Amino acid sequence: MASLNKMTIIGNLGADPEVRYLDGGAVVATFNVATTEKYTTRNGEKVEQTEWFRIELWNEQAKVAEKYLKKGNSVYVEGRLRTELWTDKEGKERTSLRVRANTMQLLGSPNSSQGQDEPQYEAPRQQAAPAQPVSAPTRQQPAAPQAAQPQRQQAAPARREPEPVPFESNSGDDDLPF
Repeated sequence: MASLNKMTIIGNLGADPEVRYLDGGAVVATFNVATTEKYTTRNGEKVEQTEWFRIELWNEQAKVAEKYLKKGNSVYVEGRLRTELWTDKEGKERTSLRVRANTMQLLGSPNSSQGQDEPQYEAPRQQAAPAQPVSAPTRQQPAAPQAAQPQRQQAAPARREPEPVPFESNSGDDDLPF
């Protein structure tokens, strides 16, 4: 049976990352990321709900976080959700959740101003695919020295849609095991 443990978070840092250099040479950076959901209830009341996520980055990504991430930065984080069991000062067993990130990307420009009400960062946009396929450039012959003739570009071939495949029912006699 397949399983998937994947978290994708886009939010703002609550504080500068805390970075630790471990004895074996490993580096770990931890920081909190807030996501905010805004909506209006049926009664017209505006509600703002914030969730906090504890993020953990290791080694090279931790070094990048130490260098570039600052409080208020907008960041994209992707990773796995981890459960940690620990004992508090009173001897009680506690559980906490942490995202062990394998991808982190700072959103927006590094010199954007902070502290304004509106977000200063915007997620990267994906470019739309071209409407028609681009034809390969044609090899041109060198022009004769005595007469320069204008070159004509060939039009791209028309795009042809595939023919639909007719549906044939074989009254339930198929090779599928379910």
